[in-house]
Amino acid sequence: MVENKDKLKERLALRTRIIGLLLRNAREHAGKSKQECAEALGVSPEAITAYEEGRKPISLPEVEVLAYLTGTPVSHFWDGTPTLIEEEDPPPLKEILALRHRIVGALLRQARLERNISQRELAELLDCSERRISAYEYGEQPIPLAELEVLCQYLRLPLEHFLDTQEGRLGEWQRKQEAWHRFNQLPRKVQEFVIQPLNVKYLEVAMRLAEMPAGKLREIAEGLLDITY
Repeated sequence: MVENKDKLKERLALRTRIIGLLLRNAREHAGKSKQECAEALGVSPEAITAYEEGRKPISLPEVEVLAYLTGTPVSHFWDGTPTLIEEEDPPPLKEILALRHRIVGALLRQARLERNISQRELAELLDCSERRISAYEYGEQPIPLAELEVLCQYLRLPLEHFLDTQEGRLGEWQRKQEAWHRFNQLPRKVQEFVIQPLNVKYLEVAMRLAEMPAGKLREIAEGLLDITY
């Protein structure tokens, strides 16, 4: 049945306004200006305003470019029920920074004591005073990254030992970045397999198998051989 023309116009106008709202939300969440979006599309900032206010329809290729620019999945603009990207309360970075300095210092002190190394020995290594090593260990003074790398080599520790692995926002962000980096290193075919919803069950089975002891896996493999031969 052909849709009534007036109803079609209303539906298209509503969708255009919703898409515009989602575009503005994605742009603002990504911290991008209208000028940046306009330059990416080769249009004027006024055109971006018209798109966002639903006064002018936007094409799929233009949405794709803006999705890339704002780091938003392109499907976000037409998935089922429109959902705005929620703003998170900014983390108290100054407090987090002070806490992280204390944690890094405490980890340094712990590693030094476990290896029965004196502050004087580390001070000689860095050609600095023992007072500065003490300030590092108690979080009173930030440890320069280059010096921390030297200390890691001397203490035979990976630099990752000092990263934020807690459930705080910095740690969560670092884990997501590392997971994304590792995912991008996977072969293209593996990536395509992982992102398919239908393959979730296979991945869950693989996760359970990975948790099994070697002996149990051997039993399963032998059982499969018995079935196939």
